[in-house]
Amino acid sequence: MKSQFLEAGQIVNTHGIQGEVKIVPWCDSPEFLCGFDTFYIDGAPVKVRAARAHKGNVLARLEGVEDVNAAMRLKSKIVEIDRSGIVLPEGRHFIADLIGLTVIDDDTGASIGVIDEVLTPPAHEVYVVKGEGKTYMIPAVDAFLRGTNVDEGWVRVHLIEGMEG
Repeated sequence: MKSQFLEAGQIVNTHGIQGEVKIVPWCDSPEFLCGFDTFYIDGAPVKVRAARAHKGNVLARLEGVEDVNAAMRLKSKIVEIDRSGIVLPEGRHFIADLIGLTVIDDDTGASIGVIDEVLTPPAHEVYVVKGEGKTYMIPAVDAFLRGTNVDEGWVRVHLIEGMEG
């Protein structure tokens, strides 16, 4: 079952003396995270008064955080967002929704394991699939992805030599 809230970043430091926090985003871009008017920290909603992208991070002013001491108390906290209202482009999925999906070899119809991790190097995502003592590294590109159905819990892939590690 999909969680209503998604981990979207981590507060790693303060910025200046006015209570801004520096967030390392765990999404496609810092600009995406800047588009939210509410973050959830420790399960509680926190209004975003202002947010801007800065050197690959997000600098945010949060309601109730008025100085550097209040901002410092948030250091290392995970920032979550509410998935309701987010419309992803066709064929895009939240990484959190991919973890645990069954991966099926499209050529044989056999299950080869489940997605254990999604790596995000600059070129494209890579699915780390673990099953029956084997690990596969599958680039998340059209040449290898044959279909994804998060609601039914599966991804179909085309395997080639060298994917099994």
